[in-house]
Amino acid sequence: MTSPTPVAVPAALTAVVAPVEARLRSILESERSRWVAVDSDLEAPLNVLTRFIVDGGKRLRPAFCHWAFVGAGGMADDPAIIETGAAFELLHAFALVHDDVMDGSSTRRGEPTIHSTFDAEHSSSQWNGESRRFGEGVAILVGDLAEVYADRLMSNAPQSAFEIWNELKIELNIGQFLDVLGAARGDVDLATARRIVRYKSGKYTIERPLHVGAALAGRLDELQTPLSRYGEPLGEAFQLRDDILGTFGNSARTGKPVGDDLREGKPTPMLAIALDRATNSQRDILSRVGSIDLAPEDILAIQSVFTDTGALSEVEVSITQLTDQAISALDDAAITSEALGALRELAVYVGARDI
Repeated sequence: MTSPTPVAVPAALTAVVAPVEARLRSILESERSRWVAVDSDLEAPLNVLTRFIVDGGKRLRPAFCHWAFVGAGGMADDPAIIETGAAFELLHAFALVHDDVMDGSSTRRGEPTIHSTFDAEHSSSQWNGESRRFGEGVAILVGDLAEVYADRLMSNAPQSAFEIWNELKIELNIGQFLDVLGAARGDVDLATARRIVRYKSGKYTIERPLHVGAALAGRLDELQTPLSRYGEPLGEAFQLRDDILGTFGNSARTGKPVGDDLREGKPTPMLAIALDRATNSQRDILSRVGSIDLAPEDILAIQSVFTDTGALSEVEVSITQLTDQAISALDDAAITSEALGALRELAVYVGARDI
């Protein structure tokens, strides 16, 4: 179960936030001025993209990239690592905006999702066509725009860093497809669920940003394997925590309604474990996962099955073991002591976070 009190954000994360956010503001304000001069209607999509990126997010991907770069000998204020951190946030915005469309989510970070915002504007303005399609179409374009800006920031990166960047984008799309397919089929086994965890979120959130940071510092060949030994298990722990928050989290902290992952039918390891252990009556309850009209009492019943079958506790144990495995792997990483301390801090935070 999630912690009743907010988990403190470590200095290793907050130290990265200010320069990355300043760069994001600069890029997006410049683009807004540029395109509003062409047509005033272009202010709306750029405004929502700016709010989405600047007003929320944990900045984990820039942080992991930053500390791999610094650990490999790079300077913390090097413009290249700040540009790359901003690129990761823009790419993350692209992924989240599209994810919200695919999942039909109505809120993100406590605010209406981008497609919901434009759906509502179309409806209230009584424009032609279908409001839902308009909202989703605009959101897809806003997400695409964020991806283009991200790629533009990476255009001057060393070839080794850019190759990793492109690979992580492919992995992200592969994982997302498996996630959408699993939710549609409604059948989930543990091996498939863990594969989705790895490719949809784990590699993209931790392992690949570490690789990009090492590549920017010119030490990818030397550090790729030890950083993977840290990043792979921690990436899995990150997504397992996300799965728990999606089912049991405090909506005031997560910014999403409790049970949204259950309504979307997310094929998580926790669901796979529960299905494997469930009695017939418990399976009847779990069969409701994926129903968009789940009532609060349905969500409570499903939560009880996750608890009673031991699925929740097993996932919590896995998070602890994976986090410990990641921290232990740092003993083999030839990086600076400052970066080692930061990566240990980040590992503890990733495993215990409540947002």
